[in-house]
Amino acid sequence: MSALARLKELGLALPAVAAPAGAYIPARRSGNLVFTAGQVPFVDGKVAATGKVGDTVSAEQAYDLARICTLNALAAIDGLVGLDAVTGVVKVVGFVASDPAFTGQPGVVNGASDLLGEVFGEAGAHARSAVGVAVLPLDVPVEVELTVEVGS
Repeated sequence: MSALARLKELGLALPAVAAPAGAYIPARRSGNLVFTAGQVPFVDGKVAATGKVGDTVSAEQAYDLARICTLNALAAIDGLVGLDAVTGVVKVVGFVASDPAFTGQPGVVNGASDLLGEVFGEAGAHARSAVGVAVLPLDVPVEVELTVEVGS
């Protein structure tokens, strides 16, 4: 089953690609790899939440925000090469704006990893980093970037 068909089966749709907030592009291909810019939880052009995980944002809310970030990254990939060109997910990097006492960053970034597994099956298995940071752009709680492999 194609990735786009799987998204539809999951009741999900790719959003419009968010306009860059700086001097960069949403995704870039190099050889058989596509790298996305960091994607934040935009929904309909607006930030879905702000704040720090472990303070004003719960880990459960942040997990859902990581899924939104990942959908935005998939939209950037789709806009560049078509989502069905993806043959595998190589790496996920998740940044979590965290209260100093919060240590559950891996659980938050599972929101991205779980969605990729649901969409791509075994091809969604990937290497990953889950990084706690003091602050992210626009005061969002989560940012996700993807590297995927595509067919030639």
